[in-house]
Amino acid sequence: MSISVDIRHKIGKLDLNAQFDIAEPGITALFGPSGSGKTTIINAIAGLLRPDRGRITIHDRPVFDRTQRINLAPRRRRVGYVFQDARLFPHLSVAANLFFGHKRSDRPMTKAACDDVIGMLGIGSLLSRRPNLLSGGEKQRVSLGRALLGNPEILLLDEPLSALDQGRKNEIIPYLENLRDARQLPILYVSHAIDEVARLADHMVVMEGGKTLASGSVFDMLGRTDLAPLAGQFDTGTVLPTTVKSRDPQGVISFLDCAGQRFVVPFLGKKSGSPVRLHIRARDVMIAQTAPTGISANNVLPVTIRDIADNGGDTLDITLGLGHDDTGESRTIHARITQWSATRLKLAIGQRVFAVIKSVTVDGHLRADDL
Repeated sequence: MSISVDIRHKIGKLDLNAQFDIAEPGITALFGPSGSGKTTIINAIAGLLRPDRGRITIHDRPVFDRTQRINLAPRRRRVGYVFQDARLFPHLSVAANLFFGHKRSDRPMTKAACDDVIGMLGIGSLLSRRPNLLSGGEKQRVSLGRALLGNPEILLLDEPLSALDQGRKNEIIPYLENLRDARQLPILYVSHAIDEVARLADHMVVMEGGKTLASGSVFDMLGRTDLAPLAGQFDTGTVLPTTVKSRDPQGVISFLDCAGQRFVVPFLGKKSGSPVRLHIRARDVMIAQTAPTGISANNVLPVTIRDIADNGGDTLDITLGLGHDDTGESRTIHARITQWSATRLKLAIGQRVFAVIKSVTVDGHLRADDL
């Protein structure tokens, strides 16, 4: 396991009881509402907080074990940490901030490797500046570079976009995507923003009230309909891996493929064959008994009802089967409709229907290796 966490800790009103494993490189989102224990967990992994009980391992190396009285100092854990507010040293230049951890690492990176990180983050032109002359997005990129130049075994990101406006978020997200795709590094990403999770994460751990509710692939987790304690925070939907097939002659629409089904989205500006991750919210999916005509929605997909889940209120979550992709993986999308609509349409498991989705409600994100 890259990271294994099994800890308990009492802090204020929070009674933390967290257990999860991260088995592969990539981004694992630690997701949940404010006060659910996310920052407490990564502080424990980093060595900034000692849990009351439990065990934490990084690459099978115990960094904390209360029973065996193991509690490695933060610098010995080989962890990179990026805080919400960057926390750059104001009296140092960008270059001095970047190399602060590098000089103290017991496994310093080569100059070529450092240059690669600086180039990947696009901060080479900022080296002589002081932090007060940087934008919010630039500060976070420098903070990310500082953490990476320490040559960590894992990277912890504590809501690194929460203090940024949407423009600055859009500026830094492609760098996080590039980091995810280009470097074989386990990343634990704390967030309570479902759109960030859908775009960036490979895996997901859901927290509520200090407890681990569920964990797994982001493709599966965002389709879960049984995470009711996060109502208002957890927005059931679908994340689909798709491929760009073509575009319309005017270049305003991109046509994508998933499981043999065609998706129409606003033009992405990329060539055929480019991998794209789609995020479709369940509340944006309509169901029709017959293929509608004369409507503005561009996505009318033949699907099969796989499951009908009662939310305990006046809505139902419907799982719709798209088919199997080239890897043999079964792909589904989710729709949230009223019980009244389901009764009116006489929906049943196994029924063939049509999923209707407006193009403008689909979030399409190119993988960073094709940006």
